[in-house]
Amino acid sequence: MPARSKARKRALDVLFEAEVRGEPVLDLLDQRLAQASPPVGEYAAQLVRGVQAHRERIDELLSEYAEGWALDRMPIVDRNVLRIGLYELLWADDVPDAVAISEAVLLARLLELKPTLTV
Repeated sequence: MPARSKARKRALDVLFEAEVRGEPVLDLLDQRLAQASPPVGEYAAQLVRGVQAHRERIDELLSEYAEGWALDRMPIVDRNVLRIGLYELLWADDVPDAVAISEAVLLARLLELKPTLTV
């Protein structure tokens, strides 16, 4: 699995864990960075920070365009895969749009095959 794909998965782990535990995302990220087991790479941390920085707008867009799904009714994993994908699509200038979409789909498929997350 390429390094950035692994980083996306690790970012998803952090976002998921924070939401499940009801903890502030950036506080949990700091804990995971200090703990370093499993490690949180720079790109994973960048994704978590970026999603958090733009979360209000990302969630507005998800709420507006998700047909048949209210944001709070989406499974936590799905919601956070979409958040990462939207962040990369709209704010990660070094990630081509097609790559952002493809990686979000691949991450969703990976989790479909392996429904457990490391928390």
